[in-house]
Parts: sequence; C-alpha cells; structure tokens
Amino acid sequence: MTENTETKKEIKILAIESSCDETAAAVVVNGRDLRSNVISSQIALHTLYGGVVPEIASRKHIEKINQVIEQALSDAHMTLDDIDAIGVTYGPGLVGALLVGVAEAKAIAYARNIPLVGVHHIEGHISANYIENKDLEPPFLALVVSGGHTHLVRVVDYGKYEILGRTRDDAAGEAFDKVARAIGLGYPGGPKIEKVSHEGDPHSIEFPRAKIVGGVYDFSFSGVKSAVLNYINQAQMKGEEVNRADLAASFQKAVVDVLVEHTMLAAKDYKMDKIAIAGGVASNGTLRAAMEKACVENGYKFYRPSPIFCTDNAAMIGAAAYYEYMKGTRHGWDLNAVPNLKLGER
Repeated sequence: MTENTETKKEIKILAIESSCDETAAAVVVNGRDLRSNVISSQIALHTLYGGVVPEIASRKHIEKINQVIEQALSDAHMTLDDIDAIGVTYGPGLVGALLVGVAEAKAIAYARNIPLVGVHHIEGHISANYIENKDLEPPFLALVVSGGHTHLVRVVDYGKYEILGRTRDDAAGEAFDKVARAIGLGYPGGPKIEKVSHEGDPHSIEFPRAKIVGGVYDFSFSGVKSAVLNYINQAQMKGEEVNRADLAASFQKAVVDVLVEHTMLAAKDYKMDKIAIAGGVASNGTLRAAMEKACVENGYKFYRPSPIFCTDNAAMIGAAAYYEYMKGTRHGWDLNAVPNLKLGER
C-alpha cells in the first residue's frame, strides 16, 4: 500500500469484533467519528448454559458476521469501495470465535486489496474512550475491567502501554459471574448482581479486600469470591437464610473499593491527572459513581465510555485500528487468532 495517509483527510475503517459472544461491525472515520455500530449479542443463547459455550459462539458468529457487516456499511451509507482499511480483533479471546472475524477480515482485505490491521481486544476497550471524548489524548491512566481481564494501564501514547497492575487470579467480571451463580442469579452475573444490589445494604457484610505483597497495584478477587462462598455455606449449615441483596451489595462494594483504591494510588504515584475506565465491568453504575467521586475528590479528570461501548463492540476496535494504521501497522495474510495475546504484544 503506497498511498500517503497524511494527504488523505478521512480514513474510513471497517472494524470487526468476534472475540467472545458478540458479533459486531462498525465504521469509524479518523478514529473518533463513529458512522455505524452494529452488535449481534448471543447472551440469551448462552444464558441457557450458565455461561459462554465456545463452540456455540463460533457457529453463531459464522451465521451473523456477513449480516452485521452489511448492516454497518448500510447504516454508514457506505460500500466497501469507500473503506480504506479493515480492523479486526485477533486476540485475546476464544480461539474459534476470533478465527471467524479474522478470516472474514482477511477475505475482505484480500478481495478489495485494502490494508488489514489486527487489533488487541484490550487496546480496543481502552480506545473506546476516544469515541465520545474528543479531547482525551495520552498520556492517561486506564482501568480495564472485564470478564477475562483486570488491568491497570498507563497509556503512554497511542498504541503504547505500560501495565502497572493486573489480577493475580480471577478477573473482576469472572468473580461477579461466579458469585452470581452461587447465589442463584444466573448469567450474566455483572448486570444481575448490580440490579439486586440496589435493594441491599453494602455495609451489612464485611468481605476481605486483598493486598498483594510486592505488587501494590495488582488485584486478587479469588479471596473475596471464596469468602462469599464460605458465607453461603456457613449460613446453609446453620439453617439461616441468606439475604441475596445484602450479600450482592457487600460483595460488589468490596470489589469496587479495591478497584478505585488501586487506581487512585497509581494516579498519585505516577502523577496522572486523567483517568479512564474500560471493559464490560466499567458499565457497572456503582463502579462508575465511586470512581467519579474519587476523581472529583482528588482533582482528576474522569472519562468513561457509555455502557454500549463498555461491553464488546466493533466501534472501539475501529478507534484502535485507526491509530495503528496511522503508525504504519499492516498485517499480512498470515494474521492468525492469538487467544492469549498479551497487552502490548504485536
């Protein structure tokens, strides 16, 4: 591709996301101007099984991917002739699900002879903040909280990240799902725990907040999850009834307290004045409110995407792909799904 990107005013990217249980496509112009955002969710399908079934997810992606791409182009009033590059999530995620998006992206890029840009899923989540916050530019501190990841990241520049802290065991979203299952709320755990928590007292049960020796910004959520399970077991052995709302609210508070505390500590130590949150758990209202309150108290500017851009979507992949594209990133036909791709790896 010899075209000089500097002379072209608008770079239109068709983005594809299929890392888990959402088949999504979007058209993003210049990284921040969202022209369309189409998401086909499989939540209802996987709820029957109490969690995401990888094989079912892959099959559903194959069924839906052409439809969502056609819809995204139609909503943006564009055709493939207008597109300058294809951005696609190639990891981390479920390998079968990722392969559907990667194969589709490669096929379109090859057939149309346009550049292919592979995007890291977590970089996508961080980049979701660029879509609605036109003034947000690196450096800033980002807390990424999802079903598979809990990372505290210093965004040094576009596409350049320094991981300050990460979970040592369960991700925050994973702990939400496991606790929700234990108290009979079902899947997906995050929204269900948040909903029932509104009726409970977050101070009723004191659950532990883990501190990691040798990793002040690292997280651990297996302890609080185990404490919840022990609490339930002890109540059952005594024949006592568990107040689900109080338990959910107390558990949620324990997780949110740690997320906010570590973020504020890192912001202070690294002298960051801008804080962003990202990932599926970032749509949790209690976390958003607590983080905003802490940012106001400490004089930090707080950024968060709308809930629709917190959960998996292709708009965020389009934003991340644009900055990779402008840096000159191009992937070949050997681009493959990398289910355990680390943040910052290329």
